Amino acid sequence: MDFLNILNPQQRKAVTAPDGPVLVIAGPGSGKTRVLTQRIAYLIASEGVRPWQILAVTFTNKAAKEMDNRVKSMLNEQATDGIMLGTFHSICARILRRETDHLPLQSNFVIFDSDDQERIVKTIIKEFNLNDKLYRAQSIHAAISRAKNELILPDDFPINTYRDEVVQRVYREYQKRLVASNAVDFDDLLVYTARLLEENPAVRDKYAQRFKHVLVDEFQDTNLAQYALVKHLASYHKNIFCVGDPDQSIYAWRGADYRNVQRFEQDFPEAQVVLLEENYRSRQNILDAAMGVIDRAQNRRKKKLFSERGAGDKIIFFEAYNDYAEAEFIVNTVAELVVSQQFQLGDCAVMYRTNAMSRLIEEAFLQARLPHKLVGAQRFYGRREVKDMVAFLRLVHNPADEAALSRVINVPPRGIGEKTLTTLHVIAGQNNMTPGELLLDLARGADSPHYKSFTGRAAVPLADFGGMFADWLALSATRTTAELFDQIVKDINYKDYIVEDDTEESKERWDNVEELRRLAEEYSTRTMDEFLEHIALVADQDTITDGNAVTLLTLHAAKGLEFGVVFIVGLDDGIIPHSRSFDEPSQMEEERRLFYVGITRAKDRLYLLRANQRGGRMMSDEMYPSRFLDDVPANLLAGKSRTGRSSGSSRSRSSSPLLDWVLPPPPSRSAPIIQNKFNSGDRVRHASFGEGIVQESQIQDGDEIVVIEFKSVGLKRLAASLANLVII
Repeated sequence: MDFLNILNPQQRKAVTAPDGPVLVIAGPGSGKTRVLTQRIAYLIASEGVRPWQILAVTFTNKAAKEMDNRVKSMLNEQATDGIMLGTFHSICARILRRETDHLPLQSNFVIFDSDDQERIVKTIIKEFNLNDKLYRAQSIHAAISRAKNELILPDDFPINTYRDEVVQRVYREYQKRLVASNAVDFDDLLVYTARLLEENPAVRDKYAQRFKHVLVDEFQDTNLAQYALVKHLASYHKNIFCVGDPDQSIYAWRGADYRNVQRFEQDFPEAQVVLLEENYRSRQNILDAAMGVIDRAQNRRKKKLFSERGAGDKIIFFEAYNDYAEAEFIVNTVAELVVSQQFQLGDCAVMYRTNAMSRLIEEAFLQARLPHKLVGAQRFYGRREVKDMVAFLRLVHNPADEAALSRVINVPPRGIGEKTLTTLHVIAGQNNMTPGELLLDLARGADSPHYKSFTGRAAVPLADFGGMFADWLALSATRTTAELFDQIVKDINYKDYIVEDDTEESKERWDNVEELRRLAEEYSTRTMDEFLEHIALVADQDTITDGNAVTLLTLHAAKGLEFGVVFIVGLDDGIIPHSRSFDEPSQMEEERRLFYVGITRAKDRLYLLRANQRGGRMMSDEMYPSRFLDDVPANLLAGKSRTGRSSGSSRSRSSSPLLDWVLPPPPSRSAPIIQNKFNSGDRVRHASFGEGIVQESQIQDGDEIVVIEFKSVGLKRLAASLANLVII
């Protein structure tokens, strides 16, 4: 039992807890995985529990594998043989295959993936003669999935609107077809198992008696079906050991219900509760900031996080003029940290609320040639909706662009399938035309000599699309790129196509479209050639390998990760917290928890950033500081305060000269510059960026800080003593 010696008192208390229900509230970085694995090892090595009497459930295969490896390293493979350790879905699948006598399934049932599930729903919608624009398959399936997470079967589906009636009809037929195919979806694995244990006492007792100990990881992320499962499986021995932290419950949109922690305490009033408050990850200043934020949350169990790693640096707050300056600050700060050898690129992470916010940050890193990687999302220009709209603009700009035409001719679906597209290409070739030219001619309808070359079913949608195409082409001669963008979106009703339902994913897709539109607005005085060239060049660089690279990710994707340096961007009301949460107290509470999770990812340095204006250089929206910033104790902050004054006793990071990544670190700083050498309007040359025009210059901390608009890379803020600028 030597492994117990490395535990702190609270960890040891949890690991060696006597039989009975145990709830471990594990703060971030408090060693919860260590506690779970050592609890398993302790039960086997000290309490004489047989491995096959232990059930350990987690959320990902990666976590399950890590737990398994750790237990084996503490004991040995033979001593741990027989433990049932895995994800909720994998364990349910194993139980169901053994109990198909009680189910409408054969033991060789298949598990349909998300594409299979959506395909069935689409078929049902079509067969029911429903309007597939009003009742989109993805939206209907999401409603079915939410019902299953709440253990609601078709006959019990609540009806409040006509749409609810439609969902119920589709849900009922969907389940029939799954059964007929001897198939289940992922939600069924949970529902079938929970209902099996609920409705068959003999089956429930068999498993509840077998599993003397049930252990659950990330308990705050369980949904109602998962909670019912573990409750049934622990119903005989009552030895249920749950580890989680309600303060880190941020996946309500996936069905997670942090209230399961409260349900646990109600259902097991005799449960021993152990708080893990010692944090092994972060400096104390970071923890104090996190506690300042989360202590304002409602209906939570208070805990006090502490660290033996010392106070550490103060938290840097930076208030940028706009979102471009925010991105530039991040890139320059990362470069400075790396050049000064304080951190590696891989130690740094940039976190944001929505994926759409990644565009400016990605481009800033690309321009600075700093290696970076995205986690949990495609790069901005690789996202479906972005590629769609770029393809529409490419097609208008160059009607001969067959790749763009093939991508958008049936987006949104307008009855132009692969067969019709092939025929279009064949007839175009026979007439020495491009498919785009043929479409423009078909816009004349029956007056086109090629109209009768197609069946009536194919000719009508081709002519309709050709008509819109011709209108866009005419508009492109007099309209800006942004105006043309708006017209295309309106003509094809793209928003309704993208925002298929009320889910977070749908809303983020539309956010991406709006972000691309903001970029188009910036090219209102430039040509579409330049706009498309900018996108092509940036997208072409979208192949940075992982290696030693800065991580860019959403706050949701950051859960469970840690980094030496964390930048949290977008601390503006409407972003963090998101505007969609303003009218829903429960959602606002989750936004608070999300900010808390982001803060607690940082080990040594934390940067909190916001921008006074967002939306591009041409037309920007005025932003206001996040209400959550008021909860961060002012004495923990350095840099520019929310009132614009210097905050804290240390020098403001926002007033430090920003090194440019391409410049080597000088052996020493030049003597302070007393007077401005550069003036607004001066033409200058930089060794890497080429020619540019000075926008402004000011003396700051004994150096001249020059803001320059370069032809090659846009705005740069450089320290004159380091940049070696030459006046032309």
